[in-house]
Amino acid sequence: MQSVPSQAIRPLSLNASLSSSRLPFFSFSLPIFHKFKINPSIYNKSQKVPLFLTLRCCSSGSVTAKPSSEDRRNRDVQEPDEKVVALRRLFSKPGIGIDAYIIPSQDAHQSEFIAECYMRRAYISGFTGSAGTAVVTKDKAALWTDGRYFLQAEKQLSSSWILMRAGSLGVPTTSEWLNDVLSPGGRVGIDPFLFSHDAAKELKEAISKKNLELVYLYDLNPVDEIWKESRPKPPNNPIRVHDMKYAGLDVASKLSSLRAELVGTGASAIVISMLDEVAWLLNLRGSDVPHSPVMYAYLIVEVDGAKLFVDNSKVTKEVMDHLKNASVELRPYDSILSEIRRLAAQGAQLWLDTSSVNAAIVETYKSALDKYRSNLGSKGKIKNKRYDESNGLSEGPSGVYMRSPISLAKALKNPAELEGMQNCHLRDAAALAQFWCWLEEEIHNNVELTEVDVADKLLEFRAKKEGFLDTSFDTISGSGANGAIIHYRAEIGSCSVVDPNKLFLLDSGAQYIDGTTDITRTVHFGEPTAREKECFTRVLKGHIALDQAVFPENTPGFVLDAFARSSLWKIGLDYRHGTGHGVGAALNVHEGPQSISYRYRNTTPLQKGMIVSNEPGYYEDHAFGIRIENLLHVQEINTPNRYGGIEYLGFEKLTFFPIQVSPLVEGSARQWLWNNTRVIHKQ
Repeated sequence: MQSVPSQAIRPLSLNASLSSSRLPFFSFSLPIFHKFKINPSIYNKSQKVPLFLTLRCCSSGSVTAKPSSEDRRNRDVQEPDEKVVALRRLFSKPGIGIDAYIIPSQDAHQSEFIAECYMRRAYISGFTGSAGTAVVTKDKAALWTDGRYFLQAEKQLSSSWILMRAGSLGVPTTSEWLNDVLSPGGRVGIDPFLFSHDAAKELKEAISKKNLELVYLYDLNPVDEIWKESRPKPPNNPIRVHDMKYAGLDVASKLSSLRAELVGTGASAIVISMLDEVAWLLNLRGSDVPHSPVMYAYLIVEVDGAKLFVDNSKVTKEVMDHLKNASVELRPYDSILSEIRRLAAQGAQLWLDTSSVNAAIVETYKSALDKYRSNLGSKGKIKNKRYDESNGLSEGPSGVYMRSPISLAKALKNPAELEGMQNCHLRDAAALAQFWCWLEEEIHNNVELTEVDVADKLLEFRAKKEGFLDTSFDTISGSGANGAIIHYRAEIGSCSVVDPNKLFLLDSGAQYIDGTTDITRTVHFGEPTAREKECFTRVLKGHIALDQAVFPENTPGFVLDAFARSSLWKIGLDYRHGTGHGVGAALNVHEGPQSISYRYRNTTPLQKGMIVSNEPGYYEDHAFGIRIENLLHVQEINTPNRYGGIEYLGFEKLTFFPIQVSPLVEGSARQWLWNNTRVIHKQ
């Protein structure tokens, strides 16, 4: 499944795991953290990242952005949206007083997948794609999303919404649009829990150019106010311990290494808000978020202790004992800000990754520190000076603002994690083999099956495999034109019947107790057209080129992206998403910091132990879609030469299921498949 955790799809929330805008110096002299070979000069300074990056368009024709009613000339006349009208009524409420309100996709932890109770953007707009940002003013409502969701958004948005095709020529960013439609002095409201500090800061700077004010609404979320009783309850599922045979490293060792990092940076504690980082560090797993084995929690690790902020009702006796053994105390989930204030009042030097920690936490800490320094200054007790985040000299503690070291540590899988990933991929391949045999037989027997029927049957086969827990994302089951909707979701009543005379794209994955899978196959049950064959062959050639790539250590993923696109580029084709994303070990199906993408700002090098997807594609709007995806493990390659005395790296396939060859044009791609029997399918 192609992720974007990119700026383009998260316009106001710079994703912690994939943004490369804030990477610190690390000595990496300790267990877990010592392996990362990073050039400090690359990460010394925070880069300025725009709210939207330019995206390529893969349509065979030209694309002209029309973010206005002109884009909907074939739709019904605009009608008021009751939810939007209700939201606007709150703008003038005492204590709010805003002219616009921004609703992002994220929860307070910048998660890609979120619990239903936090799906505020989907509730207010009707658009259910995983990425996008809604903005409501007193007389307009607009939604930004990226190229994976253009077709889906067109279908789901009512006529009262303006669709902004992010990254397309002529489409403004959210801040540019607000600067244009609001009068000087206008107030733009946000929920500071739903924006990373970096994203909020960037937004504030951007709209201040037209004298607009960013307003933090700490105590009230307007969407929640109109959602009221119909809003789903927060998840309350029990947490479980992730067994050592799958984790490979105990909590004490992880915390010890992290604390050594704290000492090295001069920090007295680190605030961890990314849910997969909390789960990985504490060897815990949950089920609060669909498709991701994580629980809603914050974690503060101090030099001499640790506190987990979580709903206590989720903590079983086994988990309680597990945490006690690691000297981790429990605190209520909603007490995180009070603890931040308490630490600041003691002069704590907190390590905050401002690309992921929400603005509410960071601003609360800064405000409390101002009071602390003011009190010390009035008493003449300040004895030292430190540098703040902008390298300006300040009195007393000011915080350590650097990237979380856990992101990189988690990305490098240890032997136990790799073994779990290999084992679960074998079981997953067995389920896929059973499923595809069933589907092929049903299609050839002229059984009518909908896209939902197919997805449900695949789940049935997977659910029978040992250690199965959940899907790792909503299965993308698209026949014909629906395959061109990059993150299509088939729904009962509106989905298509699988057409044996059209290409069928199936992107799916599973969460097992020992690992996470993600695989895409595009097949044809009849005779593909010449156009379909050519496009399929070029996508597969790109897949093969990346699969077989050998590259020097310290190579960032964006360098390899062109390998996968080259064959398409030769005839003027492309695709609107990155080529590869990181994958967690029994964790999130999308993780960073590594990626393989044309987004050159992510300079994280690919390193031994990382897992990435390989998924080039091509999508012909309203006709067909093609994507071929395997998961790969980065490993050392024994090359006959080692120019410069460095290591050379390549990939080992984790995915075992074959690729269909019937849609291929005769030639080198077909021959490669025959020579690599692990990925061959004779049909």
